[in-house]
Amino acid sequence: MRKLFSVLVVGVFMVGFSVAPVLAKTVWNANSVWPPKNHHSVGLNDFAAKLKAATNGDLELVVQTGGALGYKGPELLKAVRDGLVPLSDMLISGVAGDEKSFQIVTLPFLVRNFDELRLLLDICYPYFDKSAKKWGQKILYIAPWPGAGLWTKKKITSVEDLKGLKTRTYDKNGALVMEAVGATPLALPFSEVYTSLQTGLIDSVMTSTPTAVDAKFWEVLKYYEPLNITIATDMVNVNLKAFNKLPKTQQDLLVKIGKEMEETMWAKVKTIDKEMEAISNKNGIETVAPSAKFMSDLAKITEKIRADWLKTAPADGKKIYGEFMKKVKR
Repeated sequence: MRKLFSVLVVGVFMVGFSVAPVLAKTVWNANSVWPPKNHHSVGLNDFAAKLKAATNGDLELVVQTGGALGYKGPELLKAVRDGLVPLSDMLISGVAGDEKSFQIVTLPFLVRNFDELRLLLDICYPYFDKSAKKWGQKILYIAPWPGAGLWTKKKITSVEDLKGLKTRTYDKNGALVMEAVGATPLALPFSEVYTSLQTGLIDSVMTSTPTAVDAKFWEVLKYYEPLNITIATDMVNVNLKAFNKLPKTQQDLLVKIGKEMEETMWAKVKTIDKEMEAISNKNGIETVAPSAKFMSDLAKITEKIRADWLKTAPADGKKIYGEFMKKVKR
């Protein structure tokens, strides 16, 4: 059931004919569509614990994982704006249908490693903050996923091998990549991926290592090609009206702890990637390292995707793209 945040009033005592001061405790639902053990859900729980401790329990986040509140990824920007949930983790590219500048985060092969991704996000922040404010919310922190590769039933070693695949993708850019190489992309909720692999509706998935472990891909797939097609990121946003109702001290703590969580999440992502790949390998998935030619061919094929996006990008998106390319000297 979808629940709005609640404010609980505690500590009312009668003293003679007077009433002691009322202490207000704020309790919010905090939404995550990811499973409980996924690193973004874990991060959100850590964030909640730190916030509760820092406010002496006066501001409490009840973290709801696995999509328990009933929201799907693409609707979360609207859900937070409308106050249906006061705080939520959301995949940035997953809500890019409502805010096109967000698509830049997963333009295929735009960023080539985590250092470039961090540079891109540093450039994006003021523009994304402005977009979030337009949607009645505030970004508390942004955290990355490991890079997205392909998880497949057959071994993939070249562009030619990609033709004919039926691949679950998680955003528009990923779908465009698969179309460009002659595969068929399908947009499916995470909850439907495993059964779709079992039934043959799809035979491959574009995603990162934590998602593969969450879904136990080794039960239905055989190979992992770490292509780093895109490196996705999530943001944790709070409804501005709810935020503005908080005492200034709690607002400051939300922002401060959010920044601390951001640094923690970025510091852990490379280790998480290797650990999740190792778990997959231990359970039977074979990692197939791509050749330099394969990567070069993919980069060339996807040039048009980046160019087409730039032609129709909003002004902020073009500014971000230009500044990033200038700093990486490409």
